[in-house]
Amino acid sequence: MRKESLRFFENLISLPSPSGFEDNASKLFKDYVDEFCDEVYVDTLGNVIGVIHAERSTDANIMVSGHIDEIGLMVKYIDDKGFIYFTAIGGVDTRLLMGFKVVIHTEKGKIKGVIGQKPIHLMEAKEREIVPKIKELFIDIGAKNKKEAEKYVSIGDPVTVDYGFERLLNNRFVGRGFDGRMGAFCGAELLRLVSYERDKLSMNLYCVATVQEEIGLRGATVSAYNIKPKVGIAVDVGFATDFPSVEAKLVGEAKLEGGPIISRGPNINPKLFDIIVNSARKNKIPYQIEGAPRGTGTDANVMQLTRGGVATALISVPLRYMHTPVELLSEKDLDNTINLLKYTVFALKPDMDFRPF
Repeated sequence: MRKESLRFFENLISLPSPSGFEDNASKLFKDYVDEFCDEVYVDTLGNVIGVIHAERSTDANIMVSGHIDEIGLMVKYIDDKGFIYFTAIGGVDTRLLMGFKVVIHTEKGKIKGVIGQKPIHLMEAKEREIVPKIKELFIDIGAKNKKEAEKYVSIGDPVTVDYGFERLLNNRFVGRGFDGRMGAFCGAELLRLVSYERDKLSMNLYCVATVQEEIGLRGATVSAYNIKPKVGIAVDVGFATDFPSVEAKLVGEAKLEGGPIISRGPNINPKLFDIIVNSARKNKIPYQIEGAPRGTGTDANVMQLTRGGVATALISVPLRYMHTPVELLSEKDLDNTINLLKYTVFALKPDMDFRPF
């Protein structure tokens, strides 16, 4: 991966982007893709859409969607002693929160705090076995009382765990919120690569950094309706199963450096699936297959059901430790996913018929 792209990825991951509060990450995405696109615009919900038009005029559109929001927390209540109670934005695992450093994103800037808990020395044996409910957890920002806390923090402020981007051995990255800013990153890099070879593009390409995916696929619902795609490809993360405690027999087998995961099932158009697999084979890109027997829980869900129906696919990057602050993926899988998207986009033609028969 080129240095400029990796720097953009690191900066994107380092910005806070809980669902409904994606502005900083979305602005960074918009600024990055602007030089590669014919146009870039933002819709009312906050989706950022970068467009490259096919050289020959056509009404056939490809939508590539990667969501830019992450899970997080939100301030709900401040008690008399200045302790801050919160709720979840998206699918937060409360088991992981105790003892974490957090950042509250306020109008006055970043306010740091910690999620405290009773020391293990003071817990009874039964308490040590119980996972507390989120309503029982609190943030301590060091305030002496409610009045002081309210000088800095307001109800509704978003909160993120204070983890950034790190590099591990073997070109593997760890960070908070690869799900799903990784997908938006892939969309940005796709626009960059396609801009160098735009003569190979037969359909208009719309790459969307969608918002509010973690709370109901909301950004993709709006953007797909407006774009009216003939083909929709969601880019997200998939479950890697190459680490202890995960049973591949239940989840399916996927490993880091095994290549992008291509989903197959009712949410996926069979003909589009074949085009993606053939693109991988033709260009010697490693890939993995995931059986998805129902809706995939990604932007592909709503794209498929937009208007009169869209030929939809899902391509995922293998990810360990999803929805934790230490999500882990491979640079090699990122590169292979972006290249697979490029070759797939070039293989799509306006006159293709995606009906089953």
